[in-house]
Amino acid sequence: MSDESPHPLISVIIVNYNGKKFLSDCLNSIFHQTYFPFEVIMVDNASHDGSFEYVQQNFPEVRMFSQSTNLGFAGGTNAGIRVAKGEFIFTLNNDTIADSHMLEEIVRPMQLDSRVGVCGSKILLPDGRINSTAICISRSGAAWDRGMGEPDQGQYDMPEEVFGACAGAALYRRSMLEEIGLFDEDFFLFMEDVDLAFRARLSGWKCMYVPPARVIHVHGGTTEPGSDISMYYVNRNLLWYAVKNFPSRALIMFIPWIIGRNIAVIPYYFLKRKGKAIIKAKVDSVKGLPKMINKRQSIKKSISDGAIEKWIQVWSHAKVPK
Repeated sequence: MSDESPHPLISVIIVNYNGKKFLSDCLNSIFHQTYFPFEVIMVDNASHDGSFEYVQQNFPEVRMFSQSTNLGFAGGTNAGIRVAKGEFIFTLNNDTIADSHMLEEIVRPMQLDSRVGVCGSKILLPDGRINSTAICISRSGAAWDRGMGEPDQGQYDMPEEVFGACAGAALYRRSMLEEIGLFDEDFFLFMEDVDLAFRARLSGWKCMYVPPARVIHVHGGTTEPGSDISMYYVNRNLLWYAVKNFPSRALIMFIPWIIGRNIAVIPYYFLKRKGKAIIKAKVDSVKGLPKMINKRQSIKKSISDGAIEKWIQVWSHAKVPK
């Protein structure tokens, strides 16, 4: 990493919680990047598996910050952003392996267009299927990763503008974050990237999908999909991000779908023996609505309702919820 590079510094931020078994592959992939300069910041969310000591001993180049409590993805990432020195912020899950050209590829759209505030990578599962190529949203408030579970047959190999990017491997322009704010720490886990993508859009920033920037993701390596904790935060935060961010016209128009979906999933989760967790998620989501409504007032909006509504899709059963 040379100080004489003409390229801007990228701060790679990895939040870790008991992910020691993933860190060797993840960090080695970062330190073999073709792009420089970059710095690596790891925020450890009070792990008890020896992660902090392992990184200190084996990757002394990493700037380590240990938290006394688990701040979740949102709080942990924000802690890293606050100490980062880079013009660009790259958020990366700890259970990932990045292609060696990933940083070099993902930064290009931002260097070419000053209104690009977010860039998303092509995230693949270990078996080669797609994990995420973008964030999509529906009128019911549901959000999902585009292409999730599909075989990768080149159907998402075209660079294009998308609504938002999965924060498991995404690049953010620091000046954009300074304008719209960091991740909402009330979300803790899940949907914090949807919320941030929405705020970026409302402020007129663009998000580009960059398929040559490739990352392999174990997906749920530290938070198992379908677990009570993931189900709770996803279902609580879905309502929060919609109420917080949907433009007034869209919110009024889609209220029946938003309410309908939030009610309809309750018997579904009861059948999956997760009744207690889904009831808690929905009760807590309703309790938090006044706070989300209040946060609407501070969101910077510089585009028309129509410019946002074009990204809101009709839910399809073929889509996989985020």
